[in-house]
Amino acid sequence: MTDQNSNLQTLWLCEAVRLREEHTGLLEDNEACRKARATQGSLAERLRVRGLFLAKRDGLVTALQHWLQGARLALWLLIFSAIISGVVLAKTALSGNPEAINIFWALSGLIGLNLLSLLAWCFSLLLTKQTSSPLSHAWLWLSNKLARDAKAAQLAPALLVLLQRHNLLRWGLGRLLHGWWLITLSTALLSLIALLATRRYGFVWESTIVASDSFVMLVNTLGKPAAWLGFALPNSELIQVSGLHAEAGESARQVWASWLLGMLLIYGVLPRLTFSLLCEWRWRSGVKRLAFNANDEVWQPLHERVQPSSERLGVVDEAPSALPSTTAGAQLAGHDAVLVGIELDDSISWPPEQLAPTAQIQDAGIIDTREQRHQVLEQLSKQPPARLLIACNPQRSADRGTLHLIAELSRTAAETRVWLLELNAPIERLTIWQQQLDELNIAHSRSAPWAWLEQEPEKMEGQAND
Repeated sequence: MTDQNSNLQTLWLCEAVRLREEHTGLLEDNEACRKARATQGSLAERLRVRGLFLAKRDGLVTALQHWLQGARLALWLLIFSAIISGVVLAKTALSGNPEAINIFWALSGLIGLNLLSLLAWCFSLLLTKQTSSPLSHAWLWLSNKLARDAKAAQLAPALLVLLQRHNLLRWGLGRLLHGWWLITLSTALLSLIALLATRRYGFVWESTIVASDSFVMLVNTLGKPAAWLGFALPNSELIQVSGLHAEAGESARQVWASWLLGMLLIYGVLPRLTFSLLCEWRWRSGVKRLAFNANDEVWQPLHERVQPSSERLGVVDEAPSALPSTTAGAQLAGHDAVLVGIELDDSISWPPEQLAPTAQIQDAGIIDTREQRHQVLEQLSKQPPARLLIACNPQRSADRGTLHLIAELSRTAAETRVWLLELNAPIERLTIWQQQLDELNIAHSRSAPWAWLEQEPEKMEGQAND
């Protein structure tokens, strides 16, 4: 994956999360916002961190990979349809009596619909800010169906909104539209060459109201660009004779065949190739300049959550003489090992007697309230410890809230272990605790792993190298 594609996908996921929140309300994002604030980066970087965390947590990252796989498969189906369409286009243009093919009916069948589509796209550039086509709708519909992921349905609207905001939608869809027509017309050109090389065709023109002189001028005018590339141009005598009957001479057949091929190349393939290259250039240059615009009004409601106004504006009030103190989360900075308790009864003495005052272990206290939980998580996110020991009371139920808090705490430390206190707990409840912690992939024990918690950094590195 290139850096440009990675940047596009990052913004895409953030946009998908934003659209989801726009329809359903703000998601539960306390942990995401803590991680965003802990980055100490710009406002745009914090919004990106928040969006990516929520996208990964809610399965949008996996859904995006499924959607991209479906999009690639849908693209191959469109390529296959373009090849089939090109073959059908060539055979239809030369259908009928091989000895009397109407030259203008054949030309209209080859490039008529293509020119109408091309003119419609050009007018859309001038008259509208948005552009789409049945082909683009078909590709998006196929991509969603082939992704086979319910969450992937949120991604297509997010992609369209993102590209429209950065003025890339018309160029992205233009790549698809012109590419499809380029393959179709190139296939039609090759098929036409194959048909003309393997069958004998005679060409005529028929008209009730158009005089032969006007037809001569029309053929010459249209054929001059192709003549510059070496294609044959019928002279006036051959054109006038062909208005009466199909010229039987071999040279006449070859001249008309060459003129028809030149028309398809000049007015079909080359314009589509030109616009395909234009769209490709505008798309690549636009993707290269893609950036997260945090000042866009759509992101305004999230500014306060990832970067509080006090942090953006600096301290504006005089500092109080003393700050309020709490048990949890005090002075966590700079410690390699941290011990914290979760919802412990008053009968349990804290801190543990084994915790020596001189030990290089910081006591973060007991988390009982929402405020304490927020403060400990906030400080651990800013100063992640190397080792974190979480003390739990196995006499309590292993409810989802407690397990979610343990999982959040574990993500702030390099290594985490759970200490199930040596209390008289029912064997069934203790078994549930152990099963739930195993599912979280967190190490646990009934006795406190003081030796592990007190290890020096050098010793830890030596064990890792061993």
